[in-house]
Amino acid sequence: MIRNIAANVQAFTSNAFLVDGDRTVLVDTGSNFDAVSQVEEAVGDLDAVIVTHTHPDHVGTLDAVKEAFDVEAFGFDPDQPGVDVGIEDEAVVTIGDDDYRALHTPGHKDDHLCFYSESADILFAGDLVFQNGSFGRTDLEEGDRAALIQSIDRVLDAVDEDLREMHVGHGPSVTTNPYHDIELASQAARMR
Repeated sequence: MIRNIAANVQAFTSNAFLVDGDRTVLVDTGSNFDAVSQVEEAVGDLDAVIVTHTHPDHVGTLDAVKEAFDVEAFGFDPDQPGVDVGIEDEAVVTIGDDDYRALHTPGHKDDHLCFYSESADILFAGDLVFQNGSFGRTDLEEGDRAALIQSIDRVLDAVDEDLREMHVGHGPSVTTNPYHDIELASQAARMR
C-alpha cells in the first residue's frame, strides 16, 4: 500500500510516500510536519528512507525520521547531508513488495532519482514531472532545462503505456493514464 503521509499538511512540504510491505520504506520525508508520528500511526516502524533528491522540502524531517526509526537514508549522492547510502543509476531497490529501478534524472537537481517498477507499473517521479504535464523547476541552483528534458525523455523511454500510477513530489498522484502526463511534460519542457 502506498500512502502520502503529507497529504493533509498545510505547511510547505513535498509529498512523503509511505510504502508498506516486505521492506517498509518512506520515499521522501517532507518538511514542516511531524512525519515520525504519521509513520508510527500508519505502520509503526520503517526499514529505510529513500530520497528522490535533497531539496529541503523533501528532506526537512529526514534526520528526525532516521533517528526515530534507526534507519538509513538512501539517495543518489552519499555526500549530501542526511544520505547514508548511495544508489547508483540503474540500481535495483526494493520498496514495499516490489523492485524498482533507479533512474538518475538530473535537471531539477543534480542528485535527482526516479524509481520505476516494471512489475507493479508504478513510478516515483519526485520533482521531475507532475500531473497534467507540469515539470520540475530549472531556475534553482543545479537546475538545467536541457538536462531536465533529457531526463524526462529517459523516463518516457523506460516506462511503458501500461504505467498504472505515478507518484509525484507535489500535488496529486496520477492514476489515470500517467504515461500521457509524462508525454505532455516532455513537450511542455521544450517550450520557451
